[in-house]
Parts: sequence; C-alpha cells; structure tokens
Amino acid sequence: MTIDLLAPAYPWIKSLHVISVIAWMAGLFYLPRLFIYHMQVAPEDVRSQTFKVMERRLLKAIMNPAMIATWVFGLLLVLTPGVVDWTAGWWHLKFASVLAMTWFHMDLGRARRAFERDERPRTERGWRMLNEVPTVLMIIIVFMVIAKPF
Repeated sequence: MTIDLLAPAYPWIKSLHVISVIAWMAGLFYLPRLFIYHMQVAPEDVRSQTFKVMERRLLKAIMNPAMIATWVFGLLLVLTPGVVDWTAGWWHLKFASVLAMTWFHMDLGRARRAFERDERPRTERGWRMLNEVPTVLMIIIVFMVIAKPF
C-alpha cells in the first residue's frame, strides 16, 4: 500500500481510529476502578476470583486489541499526506501523551498479573490517584489534536 492510497481512505481510517480510542479509553478508565474494588476484598474471598476474571477479560479482549487498533489507525493517519504539519509543535506533546498512555496501559497489565498472583501492587489510595491519569492524558491529547495550540 502506498501513502497515496491513504488519502481516499482517510475518513474511514479516522473513524476506525476514533472508535478504537473510545474502546481503549473505556478500558483505561475502568480497569483501575476494578483494581480499587479488588483491593477491598481479601485474596481468599470468592469475589477476588471474580475480579481476576473481569480484569483479565477487560485487558485481553477489549483493551489490548483497542490499543493496537488505535496505534495502527493513528499511524496510518499520520502517514496520510497533509494530515500533520511536522513543523508544528503540538504533535510532539500529543505523541508524548500517547506514549505515556501506552506506558500506563502496560503498567496496568503488570498490575493485573500481580493481582492474579494475589499480590497488591499499590494501595487503594494509590489506585484512586492513578485512576485520574488517563483523564489528564486524554485532555492533553484532545486539545493538541483539535486546538493545535502551538
């Protein structure tokens, strides 16, 4: 596929990118909340097993595919001629924020594996604070893409 073929597909690629981002963000908002609830039950509690199943399915069936799709469609968008002005500064902060979001996703995956082993990787308060990270990153990303302030 050449880059010239991307221009006619732009609205479709952009639509698929937005759909992927919405699915990814939903998971990034919900998984830390599940960890908060998981922290409130003892490892031997039957509810702990339920949380483990919910966390694993959310990450593997929704979040991982959505993150991969977000990256694929996002890269296709930036490869489309005329979409990004590479001399503008906004895309640097947007890209750094997407990298931070991806790191956060990977950290949630590590935490999920710890919960699977009945470990508690952070405190409940720590999870409550981290629960705000995707919101802050989302705000930065949206302002960079829509307002392009610099």
